[in-house]
Amino acid sequence: MQREPENNQPTHGMAADGEFDDFASAMQGVQPLSPSKGKGKGKGKQTFAAPQRLSAEEVEARRRAAEEFQTEEDATNFLTLGEVKPRDPLEVLEWRQDGIQLAVFDKLRKGGYDIARELDLHQRTVKEARGDIYQLISKAHANNWRCVLISHGKGLRSPTPAKLKSYVAHWLTQHPLVLAYCSAQRSRGGVGSVYALIKKSAASREENRERFGQKSDLVGDTTSRSDKP
Repeated sequence: MQREPENNQPTHGMAADGEFDDFASAMQGVQPLSPSKGKGKGKGKQTFAAPQRLSAEEVEARRRAAEEFQTEEDATNFLTLGEVKPRDPLEVLEWRQDGIQLAVFDKLRKGGYDIARELDLHQRTVKEARGDIYQLISKAHANNWRCVLISHGKGLRSPTPAKLKSYVAHWLTQHPLVLAYCSAQRSRGGVGSVYALIKKSAASREENRERFGQKSDLVGDTTSRSDKP
């Protein structure tokens, strides 16, 4: 028959009297934590400070900074905002600088170059599109993006048909870093878009010269060795 534990013996999960006294002695002087002043709801939840509102002076300072940035960009952006030659909404655009090989231009017309970046000008004003294109061409030249796609739309429903298309055609002809441009393949926007071929950077041209020069030297060495008896 199983014997029940006597009352003076500690049971499992309970502290003996001596252990309780030691615990009470150790806890002397310890102050209990004060209860939270929160009322029920939200107790223990993380709170976030409300966003600070900008003062009138800060708003004005940001506005002036934005205007100064636009002024600096306008100072370097030489693309015209004046009158340009009007284009037909369905006109196929084609242009290339003197010296650009016909084979290179044919490759561009057929969509043979990988498109490094795309620019969509729909819903953009003429001034906004001017800045977008200037930045795109500058970045393309700096990063060796050989071909970019610009979607200007046809402007069939515009009060001035093909207005943006006409400006894009003029800007690309005006910019010296653009070697050629032409209307895109139908799958890439047709007469509502253009491929633009960008001039390589000086570093990229030098790299190509070194590469082709090494290749020519190797060919020459091989020929000379084969001519040896």
